[in-house]
Parts: sequence; C-alpha cells; structure tokens
Amino acid sequence: MTPKVILGSSSPYRKELLSRLGIPFECVSPDVDETPLSGETPQALCQRLARLKAQAVHALRADAIVIGSDQVAVLGNKILGKPHTHERAVAQLTAMQGHRIDFLTALCIIDTCGQLYETMVPTEVHMKVLSAEAIEAYLLREKPYNCAGSAKIETLGIALMESVRSDDPTALIGLPLIATVKLLSKAGCHVLPGLE
Repeated sequence: MTPKVILGSSSPYRKELLSRLGIPFECVSPDVDETPLSGETPQALCQRLARLKAQAVHALRADAIVIGSDQVAVLGNKILGKPHTHERAVAQLTAMQGHRIDFLTALCIIDTCGQLYETMVPTEVHMKVLSAEAIEAYLLREKPYNCAGSAKIETLGIALMESVRSDDPTALIGLPLIATVKLLSKAGCHVLPGLE
C-alpha cells in the first residue's frame, strides 16, 4: 500500500500543481522561520527552507511522504521577496525590467523512513523593458503581491517576460513537477504504475 502524501505548504499554487499528478494528498502548513541566515547564499537559503518545511511536517506526520518546496528570486546578488504591497511591487518590477532574474526552486521529499531526497531547479527569466504605465496596469489587474518577483507567469505576468529558460516548466510557478515525480518515485510513491 502506498503511503499518504502530504504537501508541506499553504500555497494555492503548489496545491494546484500537485493536484495535476492525480495522486491523493493533503496539505499541512509548516511553521518555519524564513529569515535568511547571515551570509547565506540564495541557493543555500532556498534548499534550507524547503528542507525545514518538509522536516516540520514530517515531525507531525512520520507515517506519510512529505513534500517541502521553496522558491527564491534573485536579481544580481539581491534576493527578491514577496512584495506584499503595491508600492513594493512597483519598485521590484521597475528594478527587474530589462534584466535577468534567476528563480531557484528547491524541493525536499522525506519518506516514511526519514530519508531525504533533494534537488533544486533553476529558471532563468529575462524581463522586458517596461514602461511605468505597463507596470501599473499589470499590478492593478493581477495584484501579484504574494509572489516573489511581483509577476505570475501562469497568467498575465507572462506578458512582462522576454524569455524563460528551465528544465521544468512548472518550477517557476512554485513546484517543479518533473523533479517531484522523480523524487516521489524514489520515496515509494509512483504516480503511474511501472514508472520509475
């Protein structure tokens, strides 16, 4: 019998993505401090938070396979968090326009024996040069204030992007499904019979 699967997240985006695989799962929101450590690189921060989220939920539900994920957006060497306000979103998009942003999406899956399976999927986004009018119109229409980088690729935010490069098209939305299928299989949950 396949163990239960728990998504350690309160993100509606990750929930929708995981539901695409057609496997039964439940969501448990982990209580994790997401403050970066002093001198921590974006890569290390992202992987640490994905691991902490999975471990926090696994501590409550060791009978299940737990999925933890985190995403960090990086402009140059500056981490871009969730803007939360219109003013901060305007500032983010203004700073990002015409530049490359690296989105790092980390994944950590813990099986029922406590074994960790981890990976990170990078996505390179090149933003268009944007007018103040375009930024304002986009934000008023979509209100992406809970998204790092202030744009949702799965909806109108795609219009702000010049190009997107990734090995996994779902990574930028918050849960890399190609990697998730691979690590779930290693953890003992196969989304299709006979699929490794």
